[in-house]
Amino acid sequence: MKTVTLRGGDTVPALGQGTWKMAERVGQRAEEVAALRAGVDLGMTLIDTAEMYADGAAETLVGEAVAGIRDQVFLISKAYPQNASRDRLRRACEASLKRLATDRIDLYLLHWRGSVPLAETVEAMGRLQTSGHIRHWGVSNLDTDDMAELVAAGGTSCAADQILYNLTRRGPELDLLPWLAERGMATMAYSPVEQGRLVRDERLAAIATQCGVAPAQVALAWTLRRDGIIAIPKAGSVAHVRENRAAADLVLADEDLADLEVAFPPPRGRRTLEML
Repeated sequence: MKTVTLRGGDTVPALGQGTWKMAERVGQRAEEVAALRAGVDLGMTLIDTAEMYADGAAETLVGEAVAGIRDQVFLISKAYPQNASRDRLRRACEASLKRLATDRIDLYLLHWRGSVPLAETVEAMGRLQTSGHIRHWGVSNLDTDDMAELVAAGGTSCAADQILYNLTRRGPELDLLPWLAERGMATMAYSPVEQGRLVRDERLAAIATQCGVAPAQVALAWTLRRDGIIAIPKAGSVAHVRENRAAADLVLADEDLADLEVAFPPPRGRRTLEML
């Protein structure tokens, strides 16, 4: 498994597991728990969730999935922007810890930027590190200008920026990805298969046929081709997890990468960071 080394020295798998849209249907709970545990067994030990997902129920599901294997897992959760203040972030983190049934979050992210000053959030994150509630902190959905402001506000220890990045959302390549790499901050790519929409794209299907693999595997392998990027696809079944895991071993040939470049060209000019 390809890995990414975070600021501070922790090494995590480049292919992790997302949980957006999990815990929304009671009848799928057992299958989703089994999928997460299977992913850990296959080396996808990084699991991403958020207090927003299913109104906290996704964190509870993750806590159930990692029960007994917590020390094998790198847990990530995210706080609402309205909870990112000096007074509220600790309470939000403690609520997440309770739902996750753990004593620490390995990487705690600001989910997106809100009205709370970044300097205040940086201070609050630092306090959580000092108290042992979290081990690392980072952000999500912050563009280059936001990141520069974050660093200027004292956020030089930010470990990662979680962003929307896939074959159809290539804007970050022009400035944000290089900016993060230069400062040793990891990029986390959420929705690397565009919430499943990419698997129905005829252009991708044709290239996947050339490669003899599934379209989603090509999309994931393309995202993982860059160093310093962590992809966190969501998979609700063990079969889907196994398919994702195989993508981490897929090396796209130069001609396949060239075909993807033609089918999914990057934008010619800078774009505002997109969000889902």
